[in-house]
Amino acid sequence: MTAHIARTKMPPNAIPELTYLNEELVEYPKGVADRTEAINHRLNHAGLTRKIGTNQVRVIRVMLTGSQEDMKRLAQEGRLKAWCADNLTWLRKTFGTENVVSAVLHMDEATPHIHAAVVPIVTGERRKVRERKSTESGKRKYHTKSNTRPRLCADDVMSRVKLKEYQDTYAAAMAKYGLQRGIDGSKARHVTTQEFYRNAIAQQQNLQDNIGELLRIEAEKRKAIEHVTKQKQAAREELHRTTIELKAVKGELKTERLKNSAAEVGTTILDGIGSMIGTSKVKRQEQEIGMLRQEVAARDETIEMLQTKIQTMQNDHSRELTAMQARHATETANLTKRHEKEVSLLKTVLSKAVKWFPYFREMIRMESVCRTIGFDDKQTATLIKGKPLEYSGELYSKEHNCKFTVERVTAQISPDPTDKRKLQLNIDKILFKEWCKERFEKLCQFLPRERRQSKGLKR
Repeated sequence: MTAHIARTKMPPNAIPELTYLNEELVEYPKGVADRTEAINHRLNHAGLTRKIGTNQVRVIRVMLTGSQEDMKRLAQEGRLKAWCADNLTWLRKTFGTENVVSAVLHMDEATPHIHAAVVPIVTGERRKVRERKSTESGKRKYHTKSNTRPRLCADDVMSRVKLKEYQDTYAAAMAKYGLQRGIDGSKARHVTTQEFYRNAIAQQQNLQDNIGELLRIEAEKRKAIEHVTKQKQAAREELHRTTIELKAVKGELKTERLKNSAAEVGTTILDGIGSMIGTSKVKRQEQEIGMLRQEVAARDETIEMLQTKIQTMQNDHSRELTAMQARHATETANLTKRHEKEVSLLKTVLSKAVKWFPYFREMIRMESVCRTIGFDDKQTATLIKGKPLEYSGELYSKEHNCKFTVERVTAQISPDPTDKRKLQLNIDKILFKEWCKERFEKLCQFLPRERRQSKGLKR
């Protein structure tokens, strides 16, 4: 833990450019160089008579801070130094001045905080002895060792009653800074940095899964709309064909009626002629006219059947079209509601992600930048985590429309020193844009003048 606190090992969530603002609030004894030596110095000079066990707690780490908003407010108001002094006063009053061997203020993370190291050296009767005395009143007492001897005992310091007392007294000491105590009896627990990053990565994966699901639902919605549109078009075409057939049948019906009228007129004339002439030709024509009348009657019956069938088809088509439109409207409304609900949920999740993770937007942007440059999924994931990546291959510059062949360069994403809310990609600790500019200028020195004046280079 000393490496983390002293920044001999830089954690991924720290901002190296702000590390110089960190401050040790407790002055070490002469000859003591760091936190670990300060702990051992206290143990060696406390006058302990019993040997320290290998599994015995030698130091308790106490972290003192407030919410990110409260700590930023104190820093803006210029009260951070007074806050540190009051914290140190509370630590010494609560645990003993000599037991507080180290207190380091960290200013290079998102929220200012203090890491304090407390050696749990106490005096007085052991807690177990006090409890036994309260249950053995009236029994014979024997001579015991002195209660004033110092001893190393984390159990006495970290009892449940003591822990609650620390919360109460610390809240009282910090009240003047507008800091409030946590909920008494809350089940909340501390989340380590490793757990925080693990949960953040899991939430990012869930967001990607949700986006994929929404895209799938949108594709299904488009397919359903296209299917219904095709059905409506087919129904229109069928109705058009039926209308044409109906018009044709009506035309034939009109023609047959005219023929029937002509036949009746001819029959009347032939009857008159036959009565006057009485030839066999007239009789034959009468027979033909009778046959034509039968054909016309049969045709009329067929036309009537066709008209009935057409009317039935039109009614069926109208009912089917109405039902289809109702189903389409219902499906469209359901899909729209589901889509709006999931989009609202996704917006809520994205809003929380952006609020909880200051670099979330930048991480998404840097992922696109890394893919454009030429890094694969695994390499991009390594860079997004802020880890250095040794890379050999080609790097693409969109600005110069050029690919640069590299061998064992180190790529890493770090905060933008000019804007802490943004991230930047560095190649061999040089901003990628500047690195590409240098490589491009060197490349141009070895190319003909005509090639340099072209729109782009390709390697």
